[in-house]
Formats: sequence, structure tokens, C-alpha cells
Amino acid sequence: MGDEYVADTSSEFTEYWIDLFLGIKGNEYFCDIDDEYIRDRFNLTGLNQEVSKLSVLIDIITDINDIENHPVEAREQLEQNARMLYGLIHARYILTSRGLNKMFEKYRQGDFGYCPRVHCQLHPLLPIGLNDQPKVAPVKLYCAKCEDLFNPKSGRHAVVDGAYFGTSFPAMFFQNFPQAIPIHSKQMYVPRVFGFKLHEYSKLNRWRELQRQKLEKRLQDNGIEVNNVNGGFICDRK
Repeated sequence: MGDEYVADTSSEFTEYWIDLFLGIKGNEYFCDIDDEYIRDRFNLTGLNQEVSKLSVLIDIITDINDIENHPVEAREQLEQNARMLYGLIHARYILTSRGLNKMFEKYRQGDFGYCPRVHCQLHPLLPIGLNDQPKVAPVKLYCAKCEDLFNPKSGRHAVVDGAYFGTSFPAMFFQNFPQAIPIHSKQMYVPRVFGFKLHEYSKLNRWRELQRQKLEKRLQDNGIEVNNVNGGFICDRK
């Protein structure tokens, strides 16, 4: 008989740095960044001011250089800086066409969670930063239906830096996916006792309804449609 092919079972499975990073609990909001984007120095302009040894970190993230090749005492700091650099690159990447498409899939699957408000009917959320500078504010979650911000439910997500998503992401997201902009809900909870509205709340509700009607009339007088209007970020292109 001729020589038979024997599969090599001795080779070890190698996990890539980005796969390991995305697999860490608490990093579910992140998408994977293309290696080509990371290695393009134009995309990293200014990030050398945020982290040191930029070239070394890029090689670690893209698996050109294994962190195990560095002295033991330096590995922890290198790993922390690599994670920070990935987050800062991520904030830029998700504003690109490819990055937006990846985040849209995560949004569609509800990876960022759902709005806790009853009248938003479990509308999916988007991550947003309150500041573009790192180490200033943690990530928040934005609901386009009620246009409000929420803290992540999980403590692991609550400590993620908001700068890794940036202040412009939801606005750019809905500019690129206008079909995802929801219609605002006009429903409002009114406290009742045995089916009857409480007087003070009833008076407040009437005042709110009157203000809404006045605002809608002003908008209509100016030729602005107010019925079944989608909410979300709207940018003036004039």
C-alpha cells in the first residue's frame, strides 16, 4: 500500500489577540477591527499621545509580535496599553462604512441591550461616550425612541470607557441607517386610583398635553410634519 496521509494533530490552536480581547467578559459591545485598518498609520494619527510604544502595541494587536516575547515585568503594562489602544482605534473604526455595518448587526441582534422604559417596547440601544477623551466617563446606552441615556445593567459593561465609542457614534449610525430610526411614542403613564386620575397628576398631564399641542401647531404652521415622525439624530445638511 502507498503511504497514507496522516493529519498533523500536534499543532496547537493559536488564538489571536483580537479574538482573546473580544472574548473577555465585558467587551461584548466591541466589534472586531480589520488588521489592515489597524496597520494603516493614517488611521492612528494622534494616538501616540495617548499610549506609548505605539508600534510595539500595533504588532501585539495584529499578532506580528507576541506579548510573551517581552520581559515579564513589562507584559502587564503592555497588555493594558494594547487594550486601551484597541478601544481608541475602535472609536474611529465604527465611524467607517465597514465598522458601521458590523455595529448594525450587533444592534439588530440586541447585543447592546434594550431600553428599560415600558413605552419604548424593548427598543434596542446603542453605546455612546459622553466624552471623546479616555478615562473621563464610562460608556452609556442611547435609546433613539425616547432619546434618553441609560447606564449599562452589567457592572462589567459599566466600567468600559465611553471614549472607546465616542460622542458621535449614534448620530453617524442613524445617518447611515435612517431605516433604523424609530417613531417616537406619545404614550405617557398617568397614575390612577381605582381607575380615576389623581388630581395633581391629571392637571400636570393636561398641561403637558397642551404644551405638546402648541408645539405641534407651531411646527405645522412652519410646514414641518409632526405625525408619525421618526425620532433619532437628525443633522441639518444645508
